[in-house]
This record gives sequence, C-alpha cells and structure tokens, in this order.
Amino acid sequence: MQRQKVVILGGGSAGWMTAAMLAKTLGHSIELTLVESEQIGTVGVGEASIPPLALFNRALGINEAEFMAATQGTIKLGIQFEHWGQPGDAYLHAFGPMGKDLALTPFYQLWLRSHHGTPDDVSDFWRYSLNAQAAKANRFAPLQRIEGTPLAGLTHAYHFDAGLYAAYLRRYSEQRGVLRIEGRVERVGLNHSGAIETLHLASGQSIEADLFIDCSGISARLIEQALNCGFEDWSHWLPCDRAWAVPTRNPETLRPYTRSIAHEAGWQWQIPLQHRTGNGLVFSSRYISEEDAKAVLLSSLETEPLASPRLIRFRVGRRRKQWHRNCVAIGLSSGFLEPLESTSIHLIQSAIMRLVKLFPRSAGEVTVLREEFNRQSRIEFEQIRDFIILHYHLNQRGESPLWQHCRTMPLPDSLTHKLALFRQSGRLIRHQDELFTEAAWQQVLLGQGMTPQSWNPMADGVSEAQLSEYLANLRTLMDHTVAGLPEHQRFLERYCRAGGVPD
Repeated sequence: MQRQKVVILGGGSAGWMTAAMLAKTLGHSIELTLVESEQIGTVGVGEASIPPLALFNRALGINEAEFMAATQGTIKLGIQFEHWGQPGDAYLHAFGPMGKDLALTPFYQLWLRSHHGTPDDVSDFWRYSLNAQAAKANRFAPLQRIEGTPLAGLTHAYHFDAGLYAAYLRRYSEQRGVLRIEGRVERVGLNHSGAIETLHLASGQSIEADLFIDCSGISARLIEQALNCGFEDWSHWLPCDRAWAVPTRNPETLRPYTRSIAHEAGWQWQIPLQHRTGNGLVFSSRYISEEDAKAVLLSSLETEPLASPRLIRFRVGRRRKQWHRNCVAIGLSSGFLEPLESTSIHLIQSAIMRLVKLFPRSAGEVTVLREEFNRQSRIEFEQIRDFIILHYHLNQRGESPLWQHCRTMPLPDSLTHKLALFRQSGRLIRHQDELFTEAAWQQVLLGQGMTPQSWNPMADGVSEAQLSEYLANLRTLMDHTVAGLPEHQRFLERYCRAGGVPD
C-alpha cells in the first residue's frame, strides 16, 4: 500500500509532540514532514502538565529522568489555589485519590457523614490525600502503593520548559525519519473541492500532502485562515483574554506544586523549574489595562525577574471543527482554554492520541472517522471548559467587577445541573472519559465554599466508632508515609539533575 503523505505546519510543543507520536505509531505507513520557521516564535508558556503526560512519554519510550533533566523538570503534585474563595483562603487541587472507599461506599460520602457537624471547616478533607500532604511537606519520591496496604501512592505530573521539550522531541522525531523543512508559508493552495492541496513557502518550495496538521498556534494558518472553519467564542464565560509572562530566579525552596493566586482582575501563576520559575498574570482587558496588569505582576514576584515581561493575547473558545476537510488542528490552532488547570499540553496530547486511534487507512474511511474525531473533541473541550468556569463562578471575592460578573453570569446547562446535584446531595455525575475525576471536582467545590446539604445513605452502614477509627487509621498511614519521603529538591538532585543548575 502506498504511504500517505502527512505534513505538520508548525513546531513548538504541539508540532513536535505530534511528529514524535505519529512517527512512533504510524511511521511504517506515512511519510511525515514538519514545516516550521525559526522566525515565527511559539507561545511557550505551557510549563505545567497533568499526570497523563507521563503516559504519553512512556508510550514514546522516553525515560522519565532523562526527560526531566533535558527539560529542567520538577515534580508537580497538584495546584494550590490562593484567594479564590475569600481573600486569604487557600486549598489544593491535589492529583490522585482522596482516602479509600469502604467496600461499595465512596470515601467522600463517608467523610461527609463524619463532617456534618462542622460544615465550615473543610480543611480536614485534604488530610486524606497523600499528594496534598506530600506537597505541603515539600516531599516526593516515586511511590506506586503505600507499603503494606492497597492504598494508592503518589500521582505526579511535571513542571518543565516547553521549549526544551520541543527541542528534545525534535531530536527524537528526526531520528525516526521525520523530515524537517525550514520555511514560512506564503500561500495555501486549495483543490476544486476546497481541501488543502499545496503549501507554497516563501523560499519558492511547494509541498503537497494527503493530510495537513495545523500546529501553527493562535494564528491557525490552515484551519482558519485557509479553510475558514469558524470559532465558538466562550469569552462570556471565561472573560480573561490576556497574559503577561516573565521568568524569575528560583526561591530557596522548589515547591512540588503550581501556585494559582487570584487578583482583582485575574490570577497569577507560579511554576518552579530547576533553573528558573515561570510566572504570569492572566487577566481580562475589560477590567484592567495591560500596563496596570504588568505592574500587578511585577509587584507580586517572589524573586527578581530574569527578563522583561512578554504579553500574550488570546481568545477563549474552540474551532467549530477540529478536523475540517483534510486538515486537523492540534494545539492552540484548535482553540484555547486558559492555563488555570494546566490543560494546554494535555489537549495537544489527547488530540494526537485521538488522531492515532482514528487515523484513516484509506480515503473511503475519512468522513465517518472525521465526524467521530470532531464529536470527541467538542465534548472534551466543553467538559474542561465547565471545570475551569467552576473556579471563577464559586469565587467569594467581594465586588470587584470581574469576580462579580463571574459569580452572577448564566452558566452552561451542563454545569448548572452538576452544581445543583452536588449542593443538595453531595453526588457528582461525570462521563466515563471525562478528564477531571470526582476527587478533583470535590476539592474545588469544597475549597471554594460549596458544602453539600446531605450525603449518600450508603455511608450510614458503619457505626460512628467504626467510621472514626477508619478515618484515624487513614490519617496515620498518610502521615507515616509522607514522613518517610525525601525532600523534593533532594530527589531532583539524585534523580534528574539538569545541566546549568546552580548548586
């Protein structure tokens, strides 16, 4: 069978992640070319991930320690949200499970029953998260299980330099036969049916392919500029449309978690790498000027900046079709959901794996596979959108215009139903393939002040004494396990110390 020709437009994380996985899984049946221009920069602030990236790297056969050393990586156990409820509040969205179910009774329902007399103090909930306790203690080591128990160990993701990750994957891809062409697209040629036929480069070179993958970033050079796919704008739910980004020197302690700090007209991220800390302020230009936002960021830094702040403008939403005609959009070209829950890299990863699973063997299969790809993509974007809206909507930050708007705005029906169900009964309904777990939803809901009025009667199947003993035993196990872990920085020095990191 003749090999299909596939062209990726754009490098960066999206382009080289796509090239690496397609070369690994489909390299025997496709000819793969990546076109990028050194003159066109990348956004490059996707420095925090969520746990599925570890699976992606393993599928590529990448050694974790080598990856972390090459990308100045550190460990991420969750995200700490500060001032998102009321000013002064803080809670952690920790990865991994909370507690342990008791037979068929979910742990969360047991905790609700035990806690019904003190509805205003929810901090105890995180005593049953090994990730949360390890993050608080700045400790980490790989741990599949708590020794001598069936309890899950630590679930981790990474902080890393996205530019270094792209460079690492470029070397990986080129070693597996991916052809890289340096060039800038000057014109896109379409055939009689409106599909892309040729990329005409400024150098005069023309490149033809059967399938084009648009990794050109926010400009969406193929999916939008050439094919006019259309955009579904979600700024009425997620009004932030700008970000300032700046690197700083590291503080004395490298925390194994991301910080997300709410401000009057947006929120600030803080992401520790081995050689620097990534900082940024996401904000809404409706409620604060660009210059005032930059001043807020610079006045909020823990240490001195290493460069001048860089402004990124964006629009929140998604392409109406992520796969249109013979073009698949991956990364920022497919849409943008702000980095509040570190999903940008994940959306690249999931789109790549969806394409691998639905890649057509022949032209006759394309229509039905394309429709399924777009259906799954739409659902995923909408589910992640709802989870991000949740943080904004549950704020209790007084009367500043941005936060007041977010508290009072109409919500998507899908989120309204989920909140009503949780508020009354403590139940959460999620789809089988939904990215964020029940434990993730529970942490944000409780952390920002929504306490259920009741619990599942299954939790009444044990006595008060039995329940108290069960919870006390879990807390003891968590405390003992965390005490035996090394400090995060000591782990990094032994496991994946990167070159150029000061002693």
